[in-house]
Amino acid sequence: MSNVLVYTLDGKIYINLTNRCTNDCIFCLRKDKSDVKGQELWLDDENSTAKDVIEQFEKIYKEPLTLNISPFTETVFCGYGEPMLKFDVLKEVASYIKDKYPDVKIRINTNGHANFIYKRNVVPELKGLVDEFSVSLNAPTKEEYNELSQPKFDNAYDEVKNFIKACSDEKIPVVASVVEGYKGRHLDLECCEQTAHNLGAKFRVREWIVNGY
Repeated sequence: MSNVLVYTLDGKIYINLTNRCTNDCIFCLRKDKSDVKGQELWLDDENSTAKDVIEQFEKIYKEPLTLNISPFTETVFCGYGEPMLKFDVLKEVASYIKDKYPDVKIRINTNGHANFIYKRNVVPELKGLVDEFSVSLNAPTKEEYNELSQPKFDNAYDEVKNFIKACSDEKIPVVASVVEGYKGRHLDLECCEQTAHNLGAKFRVREWIVNGY
């Protein structure tokens, strides 16, 4: 266990807000390990504040500057849980980053369940704060989504598609992603891509990483 709220991967800063998630995806890397490239991501508790996150962010953001290396240009809300479950903290941190570092791109990797969780369309509240959403579509059908993602409520697949459409409607760039090749399993990628495009999203295939990062 640890309290790593901010970590780095592939030249980007990642923000890890929570362990909780409304899915229990069978291919999730956290089922097999507790770290990303040695950075322990299981949090000690769920009580971290925006101030806690910002303190860790500032420390990591400034590291390249002390070495006269180009600063980080992208921040991604993505950790071992669903970042939108700490929506108020996410908004406060995103607002801080946008105010202080306007050139830093902000992306949210999400399962697309937020509007169901909060019983309202939260996407407009993030306009101007978020440069891109990456939403886990995960499957071409509801049945396959339920099998792969193991959601904790009914009609989750429809909620995901509605969320993607809400992002598109707000003119916020959105990418619908799927994980391909889990233990030799293959999706109907053509169907997934068509669904993404019909919702106004770009499409991304993420190859399953056997041992995670």
